[in-house]
Amino acid sequence: MLVAAFKPGHDGGVAVIDDRRLELSLESEKDSFPRNSAFTPSTLLGLAERVGAPPDVVAVGGWQTGRQPIAAGYHGVDEPVRRRTSWFGHPAEYFSSSHVRSHIMMALGMAPRLARPQEQAVLVWEGVTGSFYLVDEHFRVRREIPVLSAPGARYAFLFALADPTFPDRGAVPDLGVSGKLMALAAYGEADERDPAIAGTVEGILSMDDVYPAPKEAFRDSPVYNAGVESEVAKHAAALLTERIYQIFAQAAKEELPPGIPLRISGGCGLNCDWNERWRRDGYFSSVFVPPCTNDSGSAIGTAIDALCTIQGDPHIGWDVYSGLEFQHDRTPDPARWTATRLDHRELAGALARGRIVAWVQGRWEIGPRALGNRSLLAEPFHPGTRDRLNAIKQREDYRPIAPCCREEDLDMVFATPLRDPYMLYFQRLRSAEFGAVTHVDGTARAQTVGAVTNGRLHELLTAFADECGTGMLCNTSLNFNGSGFINRMSDLVEYCESRSLTDMVVGDTWYRRRQSS
Repeated sequence: MLVAAFKPGHDGGVAVIDDRRLELSLESEKDSFPRNSAFTPSTLLGLAERVGAPPDVVAVGGWQTGRQPIAAGYHGVDEPVRRRTSWFGHPAEYFSSSHVRSHIMMALGMAPRLARPQEQAVLVWEGVTGSFYLVDEHFRVRREIPVLSAPGARYAFLFALADPTFPDRGAVPDLGVSGKLMALAAYGEADERDPAIAGTVEGILSMDDVYPAPKEAFRDSPVYNAGVESEVAKHAAALLTERIYQIFAQAAKEELPPGIPLRISGGCGLNCDWNERWRRDGYFSSVFVPPCTNDSGSAIGTAIDALCTIQGDPHIGWDVYSGLEFQHDRTPDPARWTATRLDHRELAGALARGRIVAWVQGRWEIGPRALGNRSLLAEPFHPGTRDRLNAIKQREDYRPIAPCCREEDLDMVFATPLRDPYMLYFQRLRSAEFGAVTHVDGTARAQTVGAVTNGRLHELLTAFADECGTGMLCNTSLNFNGSGFINRMSDLVEYCESRSLTDMVVGDTWYRRRQSS
């Protein structure tokens, strides 16, 4: 059965599942489109050019614009809508289910298959929804446990509260700043002894509505317009991070049976601190977070929901590298760039000497994190490398840079080594020698790389280990600020030339910038 599913609204995209295998996941923001782009004609053409047959099922994820629901709508877990339709003259089934269901089914269908059927808990926490769902052994939602509405928006609101440029009334929190707040929280202390900060945090947690953000009601808070990098904002961020987790963890222990698997979906699933807390807490038998846990995976979730509704089983085979192949739409100017065959040892030596490399391999990664196919790579030792990378990416200097690390080096590098191929957990480093990738709290959000999970990157890491003793590099996303991953040579050349990058690796070809005369 061939299922094509579409995600309307922001973070638009399409996913194709054929015979229970994810064949394609195209997010509209990728290929240098603006972050959080809605579904575009380019995305539809990407589907049409690469799928050789019409779909048996056309699945549309639910959404809402203002008061108007789209398809099955945003909220609830009601039975999906099904009817006969046609796709460019070919008979097909139309399917639609709510946005919330897309999150639930994405988490269930991408998770490893259990050894035996049993109940599972799914936590959907994002900009609007904050609930647990108890799912039976037949993958039916038996119970919804609302915990805290809009946890993601409440989290982002704290950044807006500290930001003097954010309006007092009528504006909506930008969920995209949550990663910045996560970085700032590491500089603060979750200390409730300051009553003004504690009162601000409790006020945020008790707000009736975050859409629009009631910033004006917090004029008496010390965080109000204090600046996002102020000490008071950092301490408030740390405390809010702690309190949100406490609220959900307490609800889990009061409302859910212990020892069942937990599956996490929604944008809050990108918070590595919370993910690590769920894993470390031990209340659940296992914790799974998909790499596209935010709305970038919503189309996949709707496709999985259709599959499960029709065939009774949500599980699919999938690969995180299910985007599009790199587009060679131009050849780098030979007057400015030389092209040679990639030599991993030579490239490792260049990285060790401080070169920063734009690294492109195969198909792009699904989800928001660069996992070694659309990456900027650099040596991990010197703090100055972090500053150079943040300058290249045109982002704030307090933002940490993540590493990619060979699985063989985990025990040597991290105090509590964990295989994490999708950069979803924090890990504490054993020593301070990796200054470019160690955040202020001594942790890093590492991608662990095996010969099977990403053979090309693993080969480079092995060469770097031979050169420097450890198979680890800085790994940050290859993109223009505010856009999705670069996916064509014309954009890559423009990016590198505008940011004085001298090295691009595309597949097996190493392009080096000629010295200007």
